[in-house]
Amino acid sequence: MTTLPTLPAMPTRQRATGSAGTSAVPWLLRLCLHLLVAALLVLAVARAFAADGGTPVGVMVIAIVVGLVYAVGPLAPAVRPGSRAAGLWLAVLLLAWLVLLWLTPDAIWLAFAWFFLLLHLLSWRTGLVLVALTAVAAVAGFAWHQPAFTPAMAIGPFLGAAVAVAVVWGFGQLSAESERRRALIAELLQTRAELAVAEREQGVLAERERLAREIHDTLAQGLSSIQLLLLASGRRLRVCSDLPGRSDLAEVADLVEQARSTAQENLREARRLVAALAPADLQGGSLVAALERLCARTTERAALPVAFHLEGRPIALPTPVEVALLRVAQSALANTTRHARAGRATVTLTVMDQQVSLDVVDDGVGFESGGLTAAGVEHPRPGPDGGFGLTSMRSRAAELGGSLTVESTPGGGTAVAVRFPIGSDATGAADATGSTPSTGSTERATAAGRTHPGSAVGPDDAAAEGPRT
Repeated sequence: MTTLPTLPAMPTRQRATGSAGTSAVPWLLRLCLHLLVAALLVLAVARAFAADGGTPVGVMVIAIVVGLVYAVGPLAPAVRPGSRAAGLWLAVLLLAWLVLLWLTPDAIWLAFAWFFLLLHLLSWRTGLVLVALTAVAAVAGFAWHQPAFTPAMAIGPFLGAAVAVAVVWGFGQLSAESERRRALIAELLQTRAELAVAEREQGVLAERERLAREIHDTLAQGLSSIQLLLLASGRRLRVCSDLPGRSDLAEVADLVEQARSTAQENLREARRLVAALAPADLQGGSLVAALERLCARTTERAALPVAFHLEGRPIALPTPVEVALLRVAQSALANTTRHARAGRATVTLTVMDQQVSLDVVDDGVGFESGGLTAAGVEHPRPGPDGGFGLTSMRSRAAELGGSLTVESTPGGGTAVAVRFPIGSDATGAADATGSTPSTGSTERATAAGRTHPGSAVGPDDAAAEGPRT
C-alpha cells in the first residue's frame, strides 16, 4: 500500500469555549497513526481471504476505497482543524468505513484511529459526540456479524474511545503548558535584555556624572585658582615695573599675562566639558522643567499619578545641587513605583532665602523607617527587596552639606525630604565638594573664582574680581 502523507497537526482544545486551536504533533505520532490505519486495513483484507465464505473481493475493494479516502485528507490543504472540508472528508471516510464494517467485523479495529481524527479535526464538543456515535456504530456493526450480543462486545470500543479522549485531552494540556512556558521564557529573555540595556545606560550616565564632578572639582577649580593668582601677580609686576631701574619686570608681566590667558582658555574648555557631561534632563532646561518631565514620565510609564508643585521663586542653583535634587527625586519615585503600591504621589520643590528643599510624598503601604533622622545617622530598615536607595540618597545629600529625612509608617505612606542650604557661602561650599582644600592665598583665590555652569557667576566675572585678601 502507498505510504500515507503527514496528518495535520493535532489541536489544543479550549473546553470553556469549545474552539479548536492547533499545536504541533510530533512526526513519530503522525507516522504511527498512518501505519496503524494501513496495518488494520491489510489485516481486515487478509482475514477476509482466510475465512470461509463471505465476500473477500468486496472487502478488498472497500478497504482500498477507505485507504484512498484516508490518504486524501492529509494531501488536501483545505482539510484542517475546524474547516468545512474536514467535516466533509470525515463524513465520506466514515461512510466508507461503515460499508467495510457491514462486510467484515474486523473493520471494528479502525474505530480507534477514527477517534483521534474526530477529536483532532472537530471542535471539542462535536468531537466527543461523534466519538460516542462512532463507538456505538462499531459495537452495532460487530454485533451484527455475531449470533448473539454480549456485553464484552461493547467494552473494547468504548474503552478505546475513553483512551483516545484521555490521550488527546492530556496532549492538549501539555501543549498549552509548553506554550505558556515558551511565552514566559521569551518574556524573561526580553526583560533581561531590557534590564541589561537599562543597566548599561545607567552606568554610562553615572560615569558621565562622575567625570563631570571630577573635572569640576579638580581641574576647573585648579585652573580658576591659577588664573586668579596670575592675574594678581601680573598687576603687581606692572606696578613694580614703573619703578626706576625695573623695566625688565614688564617682560615678566607679559609672560604672566600669557600664562593667565592660557589658564583662562583651559578653564572655559573644562566648563564646556562639565556642561556636556551634565545629566541629560538638566541640559537645555531648568531644574523645574526637569522635575516636571520626570513626574509626567513616571505618570505615563508607571500609571501612577504624580503631581509637581513649586513653592517660591525659582533661582539659579549650582549644578551639583540641581543634579542631587533631580537624582533624589528619581530614586524616591522609583522606590514608590516599585514597592509602595501607592495610588498617587506628589513632588514639591520649595525655594526659600537660605535653603532649597525637595519633598516626595506617596500614600503607599509605607514601612518601618527605623528612626532615620534629619542628620541621617540611622538607616531605614531594609525590607526583602533591599532598601539601599535611601542610603544612596542620604550619601548624596551629605556630600553637598545637605540633609535627608524619611518619614514612614506601615500603611501610612512615605515622605522623603532633602534640603540644601543656599546663598553665597552655601553655594561656594556646594561647588567645592570633592575638591582638595588648600591654604593661604591659593585658598582665597579659589574661593573668589569658584563657579559652575548654571550658576550666576561666570569665569570672566570671577576673573574680574581679582584675589580676595
